[in-house]
Amino acid sequence: AQSSQLEKLFCAPGNPGTMDIAENVSIEAEDIKALADFAEKERIGLTVVGPELPLTLGIVDEFESRGLKIFGPDQKTAELEGSKVFAKQFLERHNIPTARARIVDSPEKAVEVLDSGQFSFPLVVKADGLAAGKGAIICKDREEAEAAINLIMVEKKFGESGRRILVEEFLRGRETSFIVLSDGTNIFPFVTTMDHKAVYEGDKGPNTGGMGAISPSPFIDEDLFSQIMESIVLPSVTHMREEGRKYKGVLYVGLMLTEEGPKVLEYNCRFGDPETQPQVLRMKSDFIDILLSIVEENAGKKQIEWSPNASACVVLASGGYPQNYEKGKKIEGLEETSRIPGVTVFHAGTRYQNGEYYTNGGRVLGVCASEEDLSKTLEKIYTAIPGISFEGMHFRKDIGAVKEEGK
Repeated sequence: AQSSQLEKLFCAPGNPGTMDIAENVSIEAEDIKALADFAEKERIGLTVVGPELPLTLGIVDEFESRGLKIFGPDQKTAELEGSKVFAKQFLERHNIPTARARIVDSPEKAVEVLDSGQFSFPLVVKADGLAAGKGAIICKDREEAEAAINLIMVEKKFGESGRRILVEEFLRGRETSFIVLSDGTNIFPFVTTMDHKAVYEGDKGPNTGGMGAISPSPFIDEDLFSQIMESIVLPSVTHMREEGRKYKGVLYVGLMLTEEGPKVLEYNCRFGDPETQPQVLRMKSDFIDILLSIVEENAGKKQIEWSPNASACVVLASGGYPQNYEKGKKIEGLEETSRIPGVTVFHAGTRYQNGEYYTNGGRVLGVCASEEDLSKTLEKIYTAIPGISFEGMHFRKDIGAVKEEGK
């Protein structure tokens, strides 16, 4: 995925990992005007947006109004991630498989839905707007559902994001993510991945942003891949375009593989973390070439070439994550481990100070590799991990150890 077209790379705000390959710029991702000013001043040829918040704030619209090339959906299109109510209504309008849900705008109406018996427990209560991945609450009984409604709508835990909520049926099955690029017409699927959300081995404990991922996914065969493309991805991109929201960028579809087939849990307008790390390790095409063709809407003849190898990422997290954890722990052995041939260490929550690396978040590092098969890939990663240490370091030792259904 390395590009011959890259002359100079800037990252805003960047982190100690990007420091080695780019010039970090101290502008926050939400400071859209300052970012556009910087891109104009430096004559940036392509800007790639990572997080969802600047997309929903209209960063693409601002850049395009100045004639600057930028990869990502515009503000109107990013509503697909920015509003769960919009996404649910879109799915229902176009008969794209998803969970049954009711949309309400007051705590009283939410309680009426609970009273109606339309949904059995467990059920899911979701805040409409962005909530840093914490806005969907699984409720196993009436008491928990009322507490979730109260938290979002009365205590306003997520502010304006909780002005409307969805009360939704709980889908059973295996959760997976499906990531594609689109120029609004053409679709380029990424290789499949399987994420590991639970914090502890055996898929125990609370969900996290992801403790690791493998590629390819052992649960998506060719038939299921085609079914997801035809019943979910293609209709999503096509109907968005028909509604005047041309989807240019990366579309990450969160799916539940149920007994009735795949159903949409959510849409994201960004790359997956930690899924994209193993995906890019398998990408043989020039990434900038692909991204530019999408921005310029001439991707029709392009193909993304992938390595047949397996790949994986294991996340090293702070002790206590995803609940309370301490920051500022000194990281030992990072530079040495990063130099091991075939091992790539991605930084997440790190800080660099006076020549030393320190922890600065819940998920700290992602240790990745790509070898000819999954067992060799994981052996390489798990052999490398002991070279890195920080106080309280936690990681799952069973990434890629696929359990059978009913595990």
